[in-house]
Amino acid sequence: MKETPALTDSRLAGTDHQVVRHGRVNSLEEAAELRGMDPSAVIKTMVVRRGDDDYIFVLVPGDRVIDWPKLRDVLGQRRLSMPDAEEALAVTGYVRGTITPFGAERPWPVIADERLTGSMVSLGGGAHGVSITINGTSLVTALGATVADITKHRS
Repeated sequence: MKETPALTDSRLAGTDHQVVRHGRVNSLEEAAELRGMDPSAVIKTMVVRRGDDDYIFVLVPGDRVIDWPKLRDVLGQRRLSMPDAEEALAVTGYVRGTITPFGAERPWPVIADERLTGSMVSLGGGAHGVSITINGTSLVTALGATVADITKHRS
């Protein structure tokens, strides 16, 4: 499999990480199993629209979802929305299920849930079946991410 833009991102090059390649997955649980991780350590990268041509990446542990009131408070914004798949592709360069801040079309700001620091995590590597395992604190540092309590348990 060829290298993805994520795997050649200079911010990733300066970290201790491992690239894991596996087949396409159909669920969080399947991704966690193939990556040898707990589902809470599989990080979802969500794209959130703040306004016209203004987006952020939100890093969410696999067992949690965005808590919209918390995220709005952290950002100091009342209106946030999720772009559709076509718009997400246009602003990141990645199709849904492969989105990562690394190697994205533009270096949008990153907000990371506080629960992903301090332990090993796995996030998408820019293609189906490609992931990056990295210490969560190193991930936050490499991306210059803002860390905050922005999620809640899935209901």
